[in-house]
Amino acid sequence: MINKVILVGNVGKDPDVRYFDNNEGVANFPLATTEPGFTTRDGRQIPERTEWHNITVRRGLVKVAESYIRKGTQLYIEGRLRTRSYEQDGVTKYITEVIADTLKLLGKKSDNPAVGDNQSAAQTASPSGGNNFAPQSQNEPTGNEGFSAGDNEDTPQEDDLPF
Repeated sequence: MINKVILVGNVGKDPDVRYFDNNEGVANFPLATTEPGFTTRDGRQIPERTEWHNITVRRGLVKVAESYIRKGTQLYIEGRLRTRSYEQDGVTKYITEVIADTLKLLGKKSDNPAVGDNQSAAQTASPSGGNNFAPQSQNEPTGNEGFSAGDNEDTPQEDDLPF
């Protein structure tokens, strides 16, 4: 079974970042993806369609979200869908979110609201405690793979594999 989501879109509001007692954190933010409008062969206009996605990041990506992601930031996200439920006023409600495993900052440095004149988008962060990765700019390709969540408790570790 495969549960994989790839999205490219714009952040709808600044991330909501929370840290817990054990120094682990979580960040949530909405991401908008838009399918362009078009005209059918018979001349009918189909308007563009925007979908909103709830994005959740954990572990090392929380610091990345806190430092670099703001409303309007264009992102590439790879992750997986997760649906959860909760009770509100005796009614069960469901929410579907994308748990991000990898994210890349897209666009020009000047297009990213989180990067000011005094701050370089080439700053490095170490989200997984391993390699340093820099936000990626279309004008200045870094050759790096972007940010990755690193170790994931939902992903089998090398010792857990049956072969």
